Amino acid sequence: MASSSNNGNDGSLDDICDDSFDDICDERFDAILDQRFDEVFNNYLARQASKKAKKKRAYIEREREVGHQCLWNDYFSENATYPSNIFRRRFRMHKHLFMRIVDQLTNEVPYFQQRRNASGRLGLSGLQKCTAAIRMMAYGCAADAFDEYLRLGESTAILCLENFTAGIIHCFGDEYLRRPTREDLQRLLDFGESRGFPGMIGSIDCMHWE
Repeated sequence: MASSSNNGNDGSLDDICDDSFDDICDERFDAILDQRFDEVFNNYLARQASKKAKKKRAYIEREREVGHQCLWNDYFSENATYPSNIFRRRFRMHKHLFMRIVDQLTNEVPYFQQRRNASGRLGLSGLQKCTAAIRMMAYGCAADAFDEYLRLGESTAILCLENFTAGIIHCFGDEYLRRPTREDLQRLLDFGESRGFPGMIGSIDCMHWE
């Protein structure tokens, strides 16, 4: 009787043990899954926040109008602070040539035209943009070297230089960026001879002087 009684309970005990084991496994699996999901989700949020932090750029109010006015008073006003000889040294050209370049670029290249933004505020002037480009070429300096004076950022200065070189090619390429004609060569020879350098075309580096 005892033997038959035990045999009758074996199936129910096994079922109970199997159900308990399955429940424990399900609970542990769910816990591991939830933990892993939380880790992946938190890592995703951290990466997104890091990307936003990298993309976020601090806006600096440079007061570009002040930069234009200061530049104008220093070199281009009727009673400019610095005379023409200092302008020639710092810009590597005469003022009338610089103004010719600025006027030509302003008339033919939209990038150098001063415009108003959506709020009605004027952007950088053609003088500021051209000055930034020419100073970078004249001094071979970094793009942010004139930020405090001209009031434009590094990326804007690089754009000024790129658009300036492209604008010069567009506006003056056919006239100046070409092979010299016979008349051009003769004019250069005559000019060099009048300065004491017969037979010279272009500049001289003084390496061949005795």
